[in-house]
Parts: sequence; C-alpha cells; structure tokens
Amino acid sequence: MTRMSELLDLNGRAAIITGGGTHLGRAMAEALAELGASVYLASRRGELCMQVAEEMRGHGFDATGARCDVTSEEDVNALVARVIKDRGRLDIMVANAGASFTTSYLPEASIDEFRRTLDLNLTGTYICAQAAARVMIPARRGKIVTLGSIHGILTADKRFYRGLNFKRSGPPYQAAKGGIVNLTRALAAELGEWNIQVNCISPGQIPRADTDPAMVEKARLNNPLGVVGRPEHLKGAIALLTSPAGDWITGHNLMVDGGWSIW
Repeated sequence: MTRMSELLDLNGRAAIITGGGTHLGRAMAEALAELGASVYLASRRGELCMQVAEEMRGHGFDATGARCDVTSEEDVNALVARVIKDRGRLDIMVANAGASFTTSYLPEASIDEFRRTLDLNLTGTYICAQAAARVMIPARRGKIVTLGSIHGILTADKRFYRGLNFKRSGPPYQAAKGGIVNLTRALAAELGEWNIQVNCISPGQIPRADTDPAMVEKARLNNPLGVVGRPEHLKGAIALLTSPAGDWITGHNLMVDGGWSIW
C-alpha cells in the first residue's frame, strides 16, 4: 500500500517556478518547498526572487532566487543548466510567469500590446516547457505545470468592471491564456511516452493586496462559494500536479476558481 505521505513527498526533487517572487508564484513555491523540494524562484525581478528565497531559507526551506526572462531562450536554458549543475536533475517546471499589458481596447487596441502579451504568456510558457523537456526526456520522468486562467476558457464581460478602479485584461490576455490551455494538451500528447506529465492550473480572480475592495467583493459574489480567492488556494492543486499523487493525470486543465466557471 502506498501511503499519502509518500504520494505527496517531494524530497530530493528539484523545481523551477517562474514568476516565483510574488503572489501566485510565491505561494506555489512555498507549497513545493513545504513538501521537501529544492525550489528555484525565477523572474525578471531577480533581486526580489533572491530576497524571497532568503526569507524561505529562514523558515528552513531549500530555496534559491534567480533572474530569468522567460521570453529569452538563452535565459531559460541557462536557468535549467544551473539547476542541473546544482542538483543533477530537474523534476518540476512551473511555467507561471505572465502578465497583461492591455491599456487600450477595441477598436483602438495596440497590436504591440497584443504581441507582447502573447510573447510573455504563451511563447514564454513554450520556451520553459521545451527547456525542461530536454532534460526530462533522458531521465524519462518529469512534471510540467502551466498557468492558465478562467479567461482561458471564458471571455470577460466588460460590464463587470465598470465603475471599478481595476484594469481588465482584455482580448490579448484571453487569447494567450486560451492558447496555454490547449498548448498544455499538445505538450502532454507529445511528452507522454517519456513519462512526463503536463497539466494546467487555471485560477479564478485572486486579488492582490492593492486591489480595489469593490472589485474584491464583486469577485467574491461572482463565485458559488462566495469566497475571496487567495494565493494559498493554489497550494493543493500544485501539490497534486507535481507529486507522485498526480502520476496518472496529464493534459488536464484544473480550474481553481471557487466555481466561477460553472456559471
């Protein structure tokens, strides 16, 4: 009998979490570290990642911060090479880095903003997955987790945001996240023969500390549970999809949204 403590054990595993210094990335990095993994937090804000890693080490976790621009193949390949040099393995890649750059909307939308949003979210995810696959294929094992969004399967009702001090993401972000959801399925199909599981987590609205309180309340009322999303709500999902507990799950898009997407 395999015990749950074994199925959720990440001791000896090495993990990269892009966008790992803040918000959702930090929560997921903490979850993996709590399960015993050696975690590498990486983003363009390298100093912040190093600071967060230091804080985590103060709590007894094995954490390293690094600078990495996920739109740069050179940066991502160098990060993977560093992990291999340090740990001799890479077991987990969490492609979390992403953002929306939308400042204008149809019919005056910026094509440059559209391209920039796709580049960071969708192309960056592909670069990370490919770099991870290069070292996971010879090892014949690995977990790749991508980050989608409720807006990867649903569009946004612009009326929801009226009267709020909140910048909505718009079509570029929705296109990018929708692409990530189906890219995840394609990667799972491509990499399955090497025992590499690829899955997506699609969060609902998880406010930051500076989010307009009116927006927070409106988002709370827009999910059946009536609960405000918090970064730690992703901890269980990331634990499942990166541990032996998720060995028979691949190509899945796990909605973590309080039920928003069922309405």
